[in-house]
Amino acid sequence: MISDRVTQMVARLKAVNLRLTPQRLAILRILADSEGHPSIEEIYRRMKPDFPTMSPATVYKTLTLLKALGEVLELGFPDGVNRYDGSKPYPHPHVICLKCKKIMDLEMGNLQPWIEAAARETGFRILQHRLDFFGLCPECRAKE
Repeated sequence: MISDRVTQMVARLKAVNLRLTPQRLAILRILADSEGHPSIEEIYRRMKPDFPTMSPATVYKTLTLLKALGEVLELGFPDGVNRYDGSKPYPHPHVICLKCKKIMDLEMGNLQPWIEAAARETGFRILQHRLDFFGLCPECRAKE
């Protein structure tokens, strides 16, 4: 079964005349269905059994393309292991475990008033934003 989100991403690729290869479709499905914001390496590992000759470059190129089309949100981290959100490809808050690196979406309502306040206070024209909270997830806390 193809989710609504996969259907949206497929339509976007078709709208700009890009081919929908089996590998791209698999990447779209992983991104749309993942709650854990996978890395390139995680997506590659999940796909490898079905596409043994595929390289990590295929995943990287597809994610770069989806990011340029606004169909995936890239979360960059200092360790260089970026994570990707295909189910919500727009800026939104996250909670991140410092130990296991688990990432969860956080529903905080409308952040627009905060964005407008930041612009008024600083004179900046805000182009994008990111709000992350860091801590220990319940599983990691239970192991302490």
